[in-house]
Amino acid sequence: MASRNFYIQLIVRVVLLTLTAIAMAFSLAYKWYFTSGFCTILMIVQVFSLITFINRTNRKISYFFDAIKNEDFTLRFPEGVTIESFKELNKSLNRVNGLIQEVHMQLQIREQYYQEILKQASIGIMTYNEKGHILFANPTLEQLLDYTPLNHIKQLKQVDENLYEIFKDFRPFQRKLFQLSNEREQTQLALKSTPLRLDGQSLLLVVVQDIHKELDEKETESWVRLIRVLTHEIMNTITPIASISDSIIKYYRKGGKITPMEELEESQIKNTLKGLEVIKEQGGDLMDFVQSYRSLLHVPDPNKTLVKGKDLLEKIDVLMSARLLEGESEFNILCHPEDLEFYIDEKQISQVLINLAKNGLQSVESTSGGKVQMVAGVDENGSKYIDIKDNGPGISPEVMDEIFVPFFTTKSEGTGIGLSLSKRVMQLHGGGIQVRSVPNVETVFRLTFA
Repeated sequence: MASRNFYIQLIVRVVLLTLTAIAMAFSLAYKWYFTSGFCTILMIVQVFSLITFINRTNRKISYFFDAIKNEDFTLRFPEGVTIESFKELNKSLNRVNGLIQEVHMQLQIREQYYQEILKQASIGIMTYNEKGHILFANPTLEQLLDYTPLNHIKQLKQVDENLYEIFKDFRPFQRKLFQLSNEREQTQLALKSTPLRLDGQSLLLVVVQDIHKELDEKETESWVRLIRVLTHEIMNTITPIASISDSIIKYYRKGGKITPMEELEESQIKNTLKGLEVIKEQGGDLMDFVQSYRSLLHVPDPNKTLVKGKDLLEKIDVLMSARLLEGESEFNILCHPEDLEFYIDEKQISQVLINLAKNGLQSVESTSGGKVQMVAGVDENGSKYIDIKDNGPGISPEVMDEIFVPFFTTKSEGTGIGLSLSKRVMQLHGGGIQVRSVPNVETVFRLTFA
């Protein structure tokens, strides 16, 4: 509406100015000097009025945008003016000003809300630019580092020289572990970086978390699981020994006295011999169990060399082919790219792959169309991996957290240290082992390499 009135007035003024110019030209042609002088004065007044009219509108809009730029929402234009076009324009500018003020207030409230969340977060958060200037550091980070205020990453030298080196050389999507020590305690920090771009400026967001408590909880939980399994295995072995020993003692001692040889029956002697054989067998099982525990604790450091992934998988394929039953299960390998190489201890990783492949083949023995596949490749982050997949019954959620606990097993045979040893080997290689399972659909063990 304001725009239409403005254009109408502008057109009327231009038309009047044109008519005045024509009248002035006509007067000069007929030498009507008085009329031409009047037309000249009238034209000057009209030009001045037109310029004033346009400048007044431009100044209002200019004031309006300057106020918005300076976040000054107190500017109000009078709406009681007599000129209808200015009245509509002022109303429109005031309405737009009100809307922008409302949006600005909402943004401020939202920013304060997010700022409060960041301040109350239980993890440290820092944002700094390429020159090392810290744009934001929440109170939790300052408490973790015991330093405030933080304005530049060079200040971290006063906290720990090595910590400063980490922040100075931090790259996007990197993860670091750092142990911060002071006079009172040692803090285990986990650091993770994420790139940001704000107002054309490259920033790095670093999240810092104290994982000492989490590590303690995980360590305690691991000990509880291990002790539970150890207790179960040891009790299964010792209970028969204690029971048989008690029965044998009753043969040879009655009323606190040793039974004379002439009172012993032949059946008692035979039962004694059988009992001793069972005790020997159970003792041997307990010795094997202890030996398994020792082998878990004494995994040698890997002797790494460059190994072609395709050659490694082909060796496993040859070894697993001998275990396949004709027409019942299928085992195949895939390496992509074919020139993929791993920097590993070939013997140790081969043993891990054999163990996982064997487990996979055992799981699909009773599955129609059972299939085990070993795939080597590179993920979207550039990390190398080897997947061992099968379509067997899978792993139930109830035991998923237990499968890497030493000596835990769901099989009737085996020591239950295969997966534990595999996990230990992968840790020594700087990698890891993960598992995901959808029962009766797919189970995948993934070995990741640094």
